Amino acid sequence: MTEQTIVPQTDAKPVPTLPDAQTVTSVKHWTDRLFSFRVSRPASLRFRSGEFVMIGLMGDPDPKTGKQRPLLRAYSIASPSWDEELEFYSIKVQDGPLTSKLQHIQPGDQIILRPKPVGTLVHDALLPGKRLWLFATGTGFAPFASLLREPETYENFDQVIVTHTVRDLAELDYSRSLIEDIQNDEMMHELIGKENLAKIVYYPTTTREQSPKMGRITTLLEDGTVFADLGIDGINAETDRGMVCGSLAFNKDIKEVLEGFGLEEGANSDPKHYVVEKAFVG
Repeated sequence: MTEQTIVPQTDAKPVPTLPDAQTVTSVKHWTDRLFSFRVSRPASLRFRSGEFVMIGLMGDPDPKTGKQRPLLRAYSIASPSWDEELEFYSIKVQDGPLTSKLQHIQPGDQIILRPKPVGTLVHDALLPGKRLWLFATGTGFAPFASLLREPETYENFDQVIVTHTVRDLAELDYSRSLIEDIQNDEMMHELIGKENLAKIVYYPTTTREQSPKMGRITTLLEDGTVFADLGIDGINAETDRGMVCGSLAFNKDIKEVLEGFGLEEGANSDPKHYVVEKAFVG
């Protein structure tokens, strides 16, 4: 007969709860530098697809006081506004104050999530148009993962061109698989319409590893390669709208390219031809 030991309830240590805590529901590591994860969604959280929130973990205790402070960073919400959970796509920085810790989260763990969404990559910041360009580098694809699952995107535009520039082919796995899933998922067919999902044009490029399309998207726009590949005349302010999310250097370069085509930068309070997510760095 096996002897059982009953531990008194008073001996159990309470599980510490983070401020504004949400629970991790799943984690997927795409490469040794990239991962995505999903967390519970606060019942009160309302956001527009394309916006970001502040998320994080508690930092290490102060050597002198022992107190911990939250480490928070801006993360675009990769899930659409109608999703019951929140998805995020992140880079791993081994010596990064936050991502060195965040990359080790597991289902059941908690993260801090400040439920105050903001951002410029929203439909309200753009004038009506016919063709939407989504320009991303690296994990800058995250807000577009949200917008590509948002019905309004296809109600507003006849064509949605997604460009994603990375160094190596493996860094395209997240965007490629997400777009494939969107186009093949029966629920998405019902929500958005199969004919609307056919509006998506995926244009991935790499800058280091050999791939079917090499080069920075800025160069491929300037020399006309993109337009020749896609069979379109070019970009103009009458029909084309753009959203940009990438490194600071990329944002600067793509802004110059778009303004060279006659497009003007807009904002929530002043809709124009293109918008840039200034909070994203990476």
